[in-house]
Amino acid sequence: RDHRGLSGKSSGGYGAMVVPMLRPDVFSGLVSHAGDALFEACYLPEFPLTTRILRDRFESSYELFWKHFRSAPSLESSLMGPLNTYAMAACYSPDEDRPGEVVLPFEIDSGKLVDEVWARWLAWDPVRMASQRRDSLHSLRHIYLDAGRSDEYYLDVGAQAVAKELRRLGVEHTLELFAIPER
Repeated sequence: RDHRGLSGKSSGGYGAMVVPMLRPDVFSGLVSHAGDALFEACYLPEFPLTTRILRDRFESSYELFWKHFRSAPSLESSLMGPLNTYAMAACYSPDEDRPGEVVLPFEIDSGKLVDEVWARWLAWDPVRMASQRRDSLHSLRHIYLDAGRSDEYYLDVGAQAVAKELRRLGVEHTLELFAIPER
């Protein structure tokens, strides 16, 4: 533990935050580069987009989406929203009654949030997990968070929210937000 830390970027940065909270016996530090956090900022905005794409192109059906996806000659960037939403649902709200299936945090035909499923997602948000894992976080030797100030998924805002929660809990950490050079 004393010589082991975890680092990652984006969803890997999420893992780098959460795993040491869950296993402080194994890790004594974490580095999260633009890790997924503050789920209402990084995931929630994708739900209406996913609803619209599924409605307009796939009759509000993930079954038709997957059929198209499997037969497409290449990955269409316009399909990344529904793909990411489904992948996140596999992590945060798998269907416990039907292995291999997911429960979406919104109604697929309307986009309306399903509160009890969204609550399952929020339970895994590092911002919300921190207060439940205060002792684990206090035991870490170093916590470093960073993100670009204009992250397209608002992961900079998520890093700020995690840092604010860490400050509230009295947990030492470093937060750096940086400008991303224009191309």
